[in-house]
Order: sequence, then structure tokens, then C-alpha cells
Amino acid sequence: MPGVSAAAPAKVAEQSSPITSPFAAGGWAYTFFFFSGFPALLYQIAWERALFTMYGVNIESVTMVVTAFMLGLGLGSLLGGVISRRQDWPLLRIFGLAELTIGLYGFFSLKLFHWAANLTAGSPPLQTGLLALALVALPTGLMGATLPILVSYTVRLSHEVGTSVAAFYAANTLGSAVACFCAGMFLMRWLGQADTVALAAIMNLLVGTCVLAWSFNRPLAKRDAAPQCVPLHPASESSPINFVLAVVISGLAGFISLAYEIVWYRLFSFTTGGVAKSFAFLLGAYLAGIAGGSILTNYSWGRIKTGQTFMRLLIATIFGANLVGFLVAPFLFSLVVRVSYLWSLPAISIAAAGLGAMFPLLCHISISPDERVGSRLSYLYLSNIVGSALGSYVSGFLLMDVLPLRHVTIVLSLLGLGLAGVLLLHAELQKPAFIASVVGIFSVALFVVQFSQPLFHHMYEKMLLKNHYLPNAEFGAVVENRSGVIAVTQNGIVFGGGIYDGRFNVSLVNDSNGIQRPFALSYFHPNPEEVLMIGLSSGSWAQVIANNPQVKHLTIVEINPGYLRLIAHSEEVSSLLQNPRVRIDIDDGRRWLIRHSGQKYDAIVMNTTYHWRSNASNLLSVEFLQLVRQHLKPGGVHFYNTTDSNEVMATGVKVFPHGMRLANFMVVSDEPLQLSSQRWLDVLLKYSIDGKPVFDLSQEQHRQRLGEVLAMTTTMDRDVPTFFTLESAGHIRTRTAGARIVTDDNMGTEWLQ
Repeated sequence: MPGVSAAAPAKVAEQSSPITSPFAAGGWAYTFFFFSGFPALLYQIAWERALFTMYGVNIESVTMVVTAFMLGLGLGSLLGGVISRRQDWPLLRIFGLAELTIGLYGFFSLKLFHWAANLTAGSPPLQTGLLALALVALPTGLMGATLPILVSYTVRLSHEVGTSVAAFYAANTLGSAVACFCAGMFLMRWLGQADTVALAAIMNLLVGTCVLAWSFNRPLAKRDAAPQCVPLHPASESSPINFVLAVVISGLAGFISLAYEIVWYRLFSFTTGGVAKSFAFLLGAYLAGIAGGSILTNYSWGRIKTGQTFMRLLIATIFGANLVGFLVAPFLFSLVVRVSYLWSLPAISIAAAGLGAMFPLLCHISISPDERVGSRLSYLYLSNIVGSALGSYVSGFLLMDVLPLRHVTIVLSLLGLGLAGVLLLHAELQKPAFIASVVGIFSVALFVVQFSQPLFHHMYEKMLLKNHYLPNAEFGAVVENRSGVIAVTQNGIVFGGGIYDGRFNVSLVNDSNGIQRPFALSYFHPNPEEVLMIGLSSGSWAQVIANNPQVKHLTIVEINPGYLRLIAHSEEVSSLLQNPRVRIDIDDGRRWLIRHSGQKYDAIVMNTTYHWRSNASNLLSVEFLQLVRQHLKPGGVHFYNTTDSNEVMATGVKVFPHGMRLANFMVVSDEPLQLSSQRWLDVLLKYSIDGKPVFDLSQEQHRQRLGEVLAMTTTMDRDVPTFFTLESAGHIRTRTAGARIVTDDNMGTEWLQ
């Protein structure tokens, strides 16, 4: 994923350039690089998704996998720098061979990933990261090597670093941006993971073949001729900053850029309720902005004559990008209330354009167009990528765990403004201009600090309620951490990641959250002593199951520890945290099952989120159900939420021979279900939570409600207009005969919303 970086020589007026147009120097090379960027992002989306499926979507695994991708690109840039210094090597042919190699790897990549995952099932985060790096090192390394190789090639022809970097950076990121929108709108939905990767591989092979054919049909003298230009002033003599400082600035620029992207994704994810395509659209807008910023810098090369002027342009770009970056969030809050979150994408592109312009600008004032251009560019690119990886890690893994999102945005804005302020010392401004610039930067910093509170006021209320938002709307509690955002309304409704996630209620008499479903455990299992529950949310379901008279041990796996903070302050469920029968592990549910292969249970319960949310199919697919099967004791049941999806129901009875639908839940097993209304009645009459009986038969309301609950057992395959009905496995198979089966590859309905 492109970040932000650095740029080239200063005294343009003194540079002799026989070829000034980038397309005259190598227009086809830019076209090839556009079509190289398209499959690169398809790989990233599909490969990361495949690795997350195997290693989990908890923050530790995600961080390790993303870092592996970034490090692969960074190491590859160093390789490209080394190759580019060989004046006698045909750089275009090397680029073509790299594309062919990436394409060949792509065809076998998913099978290799699955083989490696089975070999290292349950590895801790560090080993996960190292393995992910090993899996993606070859293709990402080759991707990272291509920029310095092609820039070096075109500089040999045009002798202009800034033009070459800007054009290639724009072409590659624009191709990646187009890929993001295509993936979000139709590719992932139509093709799934495997065919999307196959399409990307075919594109790499076509690009590689075309590049090789084109390079072999060109005269050698024009193909890779060494520079034939008037010697230029060394960057150390003509640039306002030295190369070492440029490398540092490149890293900081990448840090700020990716940290902003993490902040914006958190906002988008909460606004959209975590739909899969929201990240693709956000990343597409971000990359389109990066490309646009790079293109705009091309207009400055022929108009600016001194390195100092370029330096001032760089400072202005950093200043503007960070101001707009800070305002993206308030702009989003305003738009979701009045129009749509999609209208904030242009604001993200504008902010990203400033961030993207930094790379070619910095290259232009720090790199001379000589035989070392490729290697020097590789150092700037590596610094940018390392900074980007650190920005993702520090903002998403560290800062968001200790600071609210508003404060994280302030920190990033002040860091960017501070960078602009430091660079002022190298701009050689006259005293009045210098003072005015300092005052301007300080004023904007003061604005960011002082006005962040009103600008971010009720941010989560606005993003959740949208056009239903009212000024007096306010959540009762908000928990922000690196795993996500949990909001609770004043009346106890819980929203996790911007979508309904349950209520604080364990009363079966006054059932406001379908709590009858966990109470029904003893209806379809004769003796559920050992129970595993994936997902905690408000703790209401866990409280009910933990107090079932038949349950001896309840193990809970929850991905977000923030729920524990909420549960501790809720009277109805707080005792769950001190219950000696309960154990709570913070982990990804699927990864936990892989890491605890020897554990078996009478029942595995999941009140999972909506089937269309990002990564939801990780807990609904054929592959996951087969994993669950390995953890069930003889006669064990899997009880999970379908959120009314026919595809999810059809998948359940496809994998398991026996089962039924209970309300919107599936109960599946390898053995016939042992249904007993009498056993369930006996358990319900013994049920008590925190010493209070669930049913007090001395009260008419309780007796009437008990009858309503037990009436569910008489509804099997009957057309009854109530929520709590039963449906047999045979009936489900007939009704859902045309439904698609959910797999890890097709990802269910995640990309349909």
C-alpha cells in the first residue's frame, strides 16, 4: 500500500534535459505500471482476507499480517535499488520478469497459504507475523522493487527524477485505486477470493509478457542507454536539505499518512456498520488522492526554478494536508447526518493528495538524476514504507487503546504541523515571511486543539443515527480501544462497531432481546455440562447460560475486551465476571478453536453478528462448521445465529446431517437432536440468576409467560406468525434448495451490502 515519501534535485534551470515529457521518456512504461498496480491491490485484499481467516481478525493478527506486507515492499525496494545501479542491465526486461514471477506465484498463492496455515495452526502472534512475511516476501518484494527499477529506467531517458517519480507513483496508485473500487463494487462479489487472485495473476502475466515483447523489439541504444546529459549539481550542493534528512522526512510522512488512514477507517467502519466494501471504498479514495497529488506535482516542475521554492511548496503541502486531514472527520459527521458518508470520500482524496505530493516533491529536492537515482529512491521508499507500517501500528495498536479517536486525530495533526514547522528552518525565508509562517502554523495548531471538542461533539451518535440524529441524543457509555468502538444507549441497547449488538437484559418474563433462545439450551441437549460461547457482547447470553442448572463450565471467547468494562458496571450481568464456572479468553474465535484442538464441548453457542458484515462468514462458512465439528462431544450441538439468512441456514444443514431452526438460530449436530419439552420445563423451574428465580409461579404473569415460552415446542414446521418457531432440517433443505452455500472463498453475502 503506498504511503507518502520524498523527492529530487533542486536547480531545474541548470538541468539539461533532451526529453522533458514523461511520456516521451517512457509513456508505455507508465501504462504498464498502472496495470501492475491494479492486481497488486487485488492481491492485498484477497491475501490479507485469506490470512485473517486462518490467523484471526483480532488486532494482534491483523497488525502482524499488515506489517508483513509492508516489510515485504520495503525490502523489495532495497533490492530494486541495487538492481537499478547496474548500468548494463536491461531494466525493462527485469520489470517484465518480475511481473511474470508475481503472476505465477499468484496462481498458487492461496493453496500455499492454506498449506502453511495447517502446518502452523495456532501459532502465537510473532510466529504468525514471521510466517506471513515468509508467505508474501517474494511477491511483495518484487512489487516493491519495481518502482526504483522503472524510475531509474526513465531517468536514463528524461534525466528528471521528480517527473519520473511522480508519474510512476501516480500510475501505480491510480491502478490500485481503480482496483479497490472494482473489488468493492463487483469483483469480490462475483468472483470470490480464488478467482479474484486468478484474475490478478493473469493481469501480471499479461503485463510481463507485453513488457518483454516491447523491450525486445526496441533498439538497444534507445532501450536502456546510460544517461547522456550534462552533469548536474549534486543534491548535497543544490538541495536545501541533505539526503539523510530527506529519508527521515519520508518516514514521518509515511507514518502520518497511514495513521490518518487508520483513523478514517475506524470512522468509516462505525458509520457503515462494518460492511466489507467500506474499506475498499476508503482505500480507493485514499489511493486516488495519492495519485492525484503526484500528478499535480508534475505541473510544478517546469514552473519552479529553485530548490528553495520547491522546499516552500513541500512545507505548504504538508501544512495543507494535515489541516484537511484533521477536518475529514468533522466533515464526515456533518455529511452522514444530512446526505451520505460516501460524500466524504472526496475530502479523504483531497487530504491524501497533499500526502501523496510529498513523495515526488521530496525526491525532487534530494536526489540527483545520476546512476544512483534508483538506489537513493529505494532508501526513501523504504523509509516511507517503514514509517507507514509504524503509523499503522502506533495509531491502531497503541494510541487507540489509550486515547479517544478525537485525541488521536489531534496528535496526528500536531505531528504534521510540527513537521512543517521544523522544515521552515530550511526554507531560508525572509524574517517577515518566516514570522508569518510560524504564526500561521501555530494558529492552526491552536485551532485543532481548541475546536476539536465542538467539531467532534456527539461524533458516534451522528455516525450511528445519521439522518435520525437529534442534538440531544447522547450515548450512555462509549468504550474505545484498539479492537473497536462499543456504544450503549441510555436504555441499555449495545452497538458494537456501529451495529446492533444486544441489550442488557436477562429476564425471560420481560424478554426484550430474544433471551428465550439461550434459555432453550436444555430443550435440545439433554445435559449441556461443558459449553463454549464465542462472542460476549453485553454478557446477557453468557449470564443466562452460566446460570443454567445443568452447565458446569462455560468458556467464553471474545475478541474485544472493551465489553468487560461495560459488563462490570451493569447490575444484571456484572456477577458473570466473578462466576467460578466462567472463564473468559480474549481472542479471535476461529483462531482460538484452532489453538485448542483438544477441547471438546457439549454445546458451542454463538450469537454472531449480521451475516453481511465484514469477516462474519469466518464464523458461518463450511470450513468453520467443519472446524466446530472437531470440538463437539458425541451428541454435541452447535447453536448459532443466522440473522435470518437462508444461505447460512442452508450451509448448516449441508455440513451437519441433523439440525433445526429455532427462531433465527440454527441447532446442528452429527447425531439426532434429543428434544424434550418436559426436560426443558424442569430446568426452567430450577433456573435462578443471582439468587432470583427466573419464574415465580405464584405470579400470574410468570405462569402465563412460562406457557408462552413452552408453546414454541409445538411449532415444528408449522406456519405460525410468531418469531419463536421451529423448523426441521428436512424442511430447511427443501425451502433453501437454491441458496448458495457459504464458504471461505465466496465469503457469503459480505460484499453484497
